Formats: sequence, structure tokens, C-alpha cells
Amino acid sequence: MTNDLPPTVGRLAPLGRRLFAEFLGTGLLVAVVVGSGIAAQQLSPEDIGLQLLENSTATVFGLAALILMLGPVSGAHFNPVVSLADWFLGRHTEAGLSVRDVAAYIAVQCVGGVGGALLANAMFGVGTHISTKHRATGGHLLGEAVATAGLLLLIFALARTQRGALAAPAVGAYLGAAYWFTSSTSFANPAVTIGRVFSDTFAGIAPSSAPGFIGMQLLGLIAGIVIVLILYPSAGDQADDVVIPHRDTDRGAHPESLDRTPPS
Repeated sequence: MTNDLPPTVGRLAPLGRRLFAEFLGTGLLVAVVVGSGIAAQQLSPEDIGLQLLENSTATVFGLAALILMLGPVSGAHFNPVVSLADWFLGRHTEAGLSVRDVAAYIAVQCVGGVGGALLANAMFGVGTHISTKHRATGGHLLGEAVATAGLLLLIFALARTQRGALAAPAVGAYLGAAYWFTSSTSFANPAVTIGRVFSDTFAGIAPSSAPGFIGMQLLGLIAGIVIVLILYPSAGDQADDVVIPHRDTDRGAHPESLDRTPPS
């Protein structure tokens, strides 16, 4: 059987392309979150509930589109905790990211997050100012841990059961729901948290609140990994197929790969 997989299926894309995809994807994700927050604030200035509905709806569709757009290149992490979980769960196999790759992913995700906030500010002409929106109450911090753990559980449950093709709608739907069922409105992402510091708008977060949010996101990372290992201990270490599979574990890429007949 010849290996005629497309360039980004069956092997990793070159690191430079993956880093650009992570930078672009994280930046656009923050632009979606912040930009739709600004639009919601301008369109519905007297109704915070409607603002949140508008903001969350845009995020659901924007994130799903970004996963479909960039997932085949980098795995569509757009999130340092996802990249760290990918490394940890795949560290004993060739499936996960290397330590070097994780560090590079996190760096470009954080830079992209800041860039996305600046882009949203510029598009709406609101100017770039450090946020004054304080969020770090006990309930908000607990909400961040819950949101992050749930996100990781969803992503790696899909990856470890070869259902990565469902990730775009599933992850978008989860984040949309978590906007409402968590008190923090589910940042669940250190790079997004850092980016949102740079917009003093509906979606912003004050610098004094950001460390607490990031700390609880890391706690959610640990909890999420533990739950994944409990629920899926031997389902396979396909950690790099985080959102869109791009290794030979992508069974859907080749119909012949569904043949379970043992070789003669």
C-alpha cells in the first residue's frame, strides 16, 4: 500500500507552518471574542444578558470555523493548556508535541492573543487600553478551573476515540455553553486571557485578575488530564490528533484503513 496522504495528513506539517497557524488561529480567536464583545456592547448597551448572548454566539461559530480552517496544519490548539496536555499525554509515544514544540506553541499563542485584541480594538476604533474589568472572585476562579478541565476532557476524549472530525462543532458548542454555565464566562485559555488584558471593553480582564485566572486554568489542566487518564486509560495516546487528526491515526483519510482483516 502506498502512502498517498495529503501533506498535512499522516505526518506533521513543518514547525514553522504549525507555529504560524497557531499564531494566526489564536489571534483570530481573540479578535472574534473581543470584537464581538465590542459590537455587542455598542448594539445592546443596556442589556448585559443580550451582550453575552451575542458574544457567545459569535465565539461558537468563529471557533468552529478556525478549527476547520487551521486544524489540519497545527492541530488547532490555540491554547497553551491544550498544548501542554498534548505533550504530557503523548510524551511516551511519537504522538505528542516535544518540549521544544510546546514552548514554541505557547509563545506564538500568547503573542497571537495580544495581536488579536489589538486588531479588534483597531477595527472598532476604540483605542487600546489596559482593561479595568476586575473578575477574580472566588466563584469566577472556580469557574475557570471547571471550564478548562471540561474543555480538555472533551478534546482528548474525541482524540483518544478517533472522533477528531467532530471537534469543530463539539468544541465550539462546549465553549458556547460554558459562557453561560460558568461564572467566569469560560476563558479557559491563558493566551486568550493575556490578550483580553489589552482591551478595556466588554470582553476585557484587568491585569490584577489575569494571574488568578491563569493559575486556575493550570489547575484545570491537571484535573482534566487526570480525568482523561481515568476514563480513557488505554484508548490510545493519539494526543497530537488534538482537534483535526493529521497523522496516520486519521482512519477517515483512507477507506482502505477501515479493513480490519489481518494480513495473510
